[in-house]
Amino acid sequence: MPCICNFYGIAIYMYYRDHAPPHFHAFYGSDEAVFDIATGGVIAGQIPRRARRMVEDWLVDHQNELQSNWLAATAGQLLAHIPPLD
Repeated sequence: MPCICNFYGIAIYMYYRDHAPPHFHAFYGSDEAVFDIATGGVIAGQIPRRARRMVEDWLVDHQNELQSNWLAATAGQLLAHIPPLD
């Protein structure tokens, strides 16, 4: 599971050949939340509210790149690093 981005103590990962819907995993300390790429909603888990808001803001800015990485991951291809939250 490659790390595709890090910012403010939040690590964003995406699994290869993972199940639908397209999503990514956000880790903050010992907490983990799974975010739906299309809706920005949390599918599973939880992270602190402040970290969640930062991930949601980042997702809005990089939704196309996340979708491209999802397609690459499902095909077993290398994933691109995505810039951190500004």
